Amino acid sequence: MENLVERFRDAARAAGATAADGDLEAAGGYLVGRWSEPQRQYHTVEHLTAVLDVVDRFAELAPHPERVRLAAWMHDAVYDPRALGDANERDSAEFAEGLLTTLGVPEDTAADVARLVGLTAGHATEQDDPDGELLCDADLAVLAGDDEAYARYTAAIRREYAHVPDDAFKAGRAQVLKALLELPSIYRLAPLREQWETRARTNLERELNG
Repeated sequence: MENLVERFRDAARAAGATAADGDLEAAGGYLVGRWSEPQRQYHTVEHLTAVLDVVDRFAELAPHPERVRLAAWMHDAVYDPRALGDANERDSAEFAEGLLTTLGVPEDTAADVARLVGLTAGHATEQDDPDGELLCDADLAVLAGDDEAYARYTAAIRREYAHVPDDAFKAGRAQVLKALLELPSIYRLAPLREQWETRARTNLERELNG
């Protein structure tokens, strides 16, 4: 976890944070604790790390990769599987702006990170928003996993929503899958789309028809 905390510290510093390293590392540790909460089965430290790794891999596609990294840290910082609608994303965005401002990140940068976090509610981005596109693509990278990885993902999602009866879960999940398949493209950035689009659609269609 030490390396993960250092990644947060470095991203915050790159975004203009003026807090001492110790305070940045304490904030990173606090966030790791949030991502480790017991109600999480998929939205865990493993998911956070996977999203950060994709952002790092394709950082040159974003004009503000440090903001995208911070948004990755924050995008599920507040997570309650029983929350309705986009409450988790809205609460995470508000939390992000408050925490980053406290750490000395400039207000306009903190506000933009909060904006990016909000995009993960529906993974819909405006034109000419490569920062948002990279974050959303990274968040959905799991959809393009191999058979084993995708099976782990769907099993973890089901465990996370164990409180939902099977019929209701199946109906809700089908809505999510159909919405993703109806997108002109699941992945917005060309290099990611070329690598992942076909595999992701195959996985989604198989799950939907399974």
